[in-house]
Amino acid sequence: MRVRVAPLPNGRLMLRYRVDGCTDLVIPPYRGIGRADELWKTTCCELFVYDGGGHYREFNFSPSGQWAGYAFSGYRNRDGEASLRDWPEIKHDTGASVYVQTVFLPMAIAGGAERAGLAMVIEEEGGRPSYWALAHNGLKPDFHDPACFTATLAAPAVS
Repeated sequence: MRVRVAPLPNGRLMLRYRVDGCTDLVIPPYRGIGRADELWKTTCCELFVYDGGGHYREFNFSPSGQWAGYAFSGYRNRDGEASLRDWPEIKHDTGASVYVQTVFLPMAIAGGAERAGLAMVIEEEGGRPSYWALAHNGLKPDFHDPACFTATLAAPAVS
């Protein structure tokens, strides 16, 4: 998995997730744009935004067009929904052995965050999941582990 994070001049943030060598990837069918839970049970891209003091937010983006947002007051201590001013725009493309998912979000999602975690759940034919992140702290993947929050969400440069 590779992820490109790019602030855009229009005040949006682009996240582009790419996986190579995925010939048996399960892509959920389009279900319409909107919020939904349990998106992580199949192919799904994720963003964790660490706000400091143990507080963080989790966002899930499904190829189905659905998304989810959760707030946490500590490690896996869910504290309600995380909202977005504008719903994300989710697009995906596939090739013979490549999958690319692009998500456009309001830059305000960074909201002064100290750092972020970028991850992906990949489901292959036969219901076989794998878990990908920029960093894993141990042998078992745990996207909620603060050690996984290694990326920065920089604001666009002002010229």
